[in-house]
Amino acid sequence: MRRQADYSLYLVAVPQFCAGRPVEEVVAAALDGGVTVVQLRDKECTTRRYVETAERLSGLLRPRGVPLIINDRLDVAQAVGADGVHLGQSDMPVVAARRLLGPDALIGLSVDTPQQGATANELDVDYLGVGPVYATSTKRDTTAEWGPEGLRALRAESRHLLVGIGGIDAGNAADVVRAGADGVAVVSAICAADDPRRAAAELRRAVQTGRAGPPPAEPGF
Repeated sequence: MRRQADYSLYLVAVPQFCAGRPVEEVVAAALDGGVTVVQLRDKECTTRRYVETAERLSGLLRPRGVPLIINDRLDVAQAVGADGVHLGQSDMPVVAARRLLGPDALIGLSVDTPQQGATANELDVDYLGVGPVYATSTKRDTTAEWGPEGLRALRAESRHLLVGIGGIDAGNAADVVRAGADGVAVVSAICAADDPRRAAAELRRAVQTGRAGPPPAEPGF
């Protein structure tokens, strides 16, 4: 049976962004701060190292009931028994990934444009990674930023859970949630933070603030 995941605070753990610290050290601190999903993304390592890192993260996450998602690599996900994969538009098609991983796997899909978001309504995915919401230096192979308005428009059309990504931090996460995101995904806002636990806690509070509704109106004069 496919698990129900909480995408409130989604950490994309990229070893190269962890300021020289082991990625599992950063992830452990972020979990203490309130991260609810972890994706491992490493475009620069060997398959062996990818599997070894994923196994270490799985050992951290499984006791806490936090899902481990592997970016792109179905073979790595299968090797370590990860909860699922995240796919980009140029990765393996969702239909093929679902066939290989089975009905219980979590599958996320990046959408860069409204058209991709509309097409995704026909796909068996668990969530859409919508981005970049704001301009970001961690992922340059994307189109124009969505902004809150673009995210709001997609929310009105999509049947899937939406996770905003790109340029999100504690200062704007609430706005992303108010625009219709079910959660926010971050890379450097946690991975590169001096204190990943504190950074995660601040982001989690911002998400909760966004869910509480619009900010109070400015007093009139």
